[in-house]
Amino acid sequence: MTILVTYQVIVRYIFNSPSAFSEVLSRYLFIWLILFGAAYVFGLREHMAITFIKEKFNKKTRIIIEMVIELVTVIFAYTVMISGGYSSAARQMWQIDSALQIPMGTIYSAIPISGGLIFFYFIFNEMKLLNTLLNDKEVV
Repeated sequence: MTILVTYQVIVRYIFNSPSAFSEVLSRYLFIWLILFGAAYVFGLREHMAITFIKEKFNKKTRIIIEMVIELVTVIFAYTVMISGGYSSAARQMWQIDSALQIPMGTIYSAIPISGGLIFFYFIFNEMKLLNTLLNDKEVV
């Protein structure tokens, strides 16, 4: 992306010939980067959280609250990102992007793919939290 944007700046300002291809491609790559980055951060459990109230509870209650919060997040990811994103991507497969000559559904497919990654990370994190809840002597 850095090389692409650098190329775009050079051809626009030095050669006075803007490149539509590099502008559109960098925009789409940026969108994909944000969506996949958000799924990755969710998987690492490093997303933004307000923990003031949660920290007032004991460890067992905190783990249960974290499990519920992850469940609410994955419900959102399933309904909006996976179901809605798939529907949106499927409807846009016939429309061709003018600069890249690829179906717009290909670009929109980042939404259900990142929703699927969030769903995968949800299962992984829930298993870890459940394992901690059941096996940690300090929790019980």
